[in-house]
Amino acid sequence: MFENLVEVLKNDPRKIVYTEGSDARILESAARLKKDGFLTPILVGNVDEVKAAAAKGGFDIEGLEILDPATYEGMDAMVNEMVALRKGKMSAEDCRAALSKGNYFGTMLVKMGVADCLLGGATYSTADTVRPALQLVKTKKGAHLVSSCFIMIRGDETLAMGDCAINIDYQDTVDKEGNVTFTAAQKLAEVAIATAETAKVFGIDPKVAMLSYSTKGSGKGPNVDLVRNATEEAKKLAPELKLDGEMQFDAAVSPVVGQLKFPGSPVAGYANTFIFPEIQSGNIGYKIAARLGGFAAYGPILQGLNAPINDLSRGCNAEEVYQMSIITAALK
Repeated sequence: MFENLVEVLKNDPRKIVYTEGSDARILESAARLKKDGFLTPILVGNVDEVKAAAAKGGFDIEGLEILDPATYEGMDAMVNEMVALRKGKMSAEDCRAALSKGNYFGTMLVKMGVADCLLGGATYSTADTVRPALQLVKTKKGAHLVSSCFIMIRGDETLAMGDCAINIDYQDTVDKEGNVTFTAAQKLAEVAIATAETAKVFGIDPKVAMLSYSTKGSGKGPNVDLVRNATEEAKKLAPELKLDGEMQFDAAVSPVVGQLKFPGSPVAGYANTFIFPEIQSGNIGYKIAARLGGFAAYGPILQGLNAPINDLSRGCNAEEVYQMSIITAALK
């Protein structure tokens, strides 16, 4: 997988900004990328501190761009841009204070075209990475929410799973008058389509299973209704997509069980892209696949934003930073 993504980056040079430039794991990845030459890192942080941390770890970052919010020449223009983006929700003083932090500063570098993509979260929480992205980069046209996908790899087998990290559950969006403006089912359908698009980037021809504890009406209840309705919505939005549901996991992956429980489905028994009905089952599911199934998990890969911005686990290592850097940049 990574060989294909590297070829994409060699043919389309890109810049990735790291919001935590003095972190040893970030520096090791940046030094490796500098040596490889197919992706250009930008490090956010105090120049002396970043260089000292690199020297301490023995990481060659000579020639890489280090941008310090405290001394950045374009800060006034950045503040003005952020004030406009926040549309009265933050004053210039508020914006300047936010931009003194690496997560907001790095996100604005992407928004203003200085960098193509961003990777953060080595020390920031997921919320501290996603919040600036939602406020500044914002969602793609037509997108109503940000979701996530994990790419799971075992040998020659590649799967996609979403959403396992961002959306706790799916509720109807209601306006001030009490009118439903976007349903829970439409949200889950949007996650399914976004995950299928992400899967394609990694060489997967998506066969999407909308997962439930029910297969084709075998179970009842609001959770089943959500998945069934989301399946219908997704088919309306992307009729060309191989997608079916609702179905249990065994029906999704076993041809014998799938065709017994869901005869005639083009997905049942052959699914490679799995959509969970809420975060609890999604998070448990991908971790079972990783810990007991021997799959390597790559992600979470954020979906629905106007630019590639991804979140690291605070427990990540340098190899994971390097891999997520390639994945993030290739999503452009």
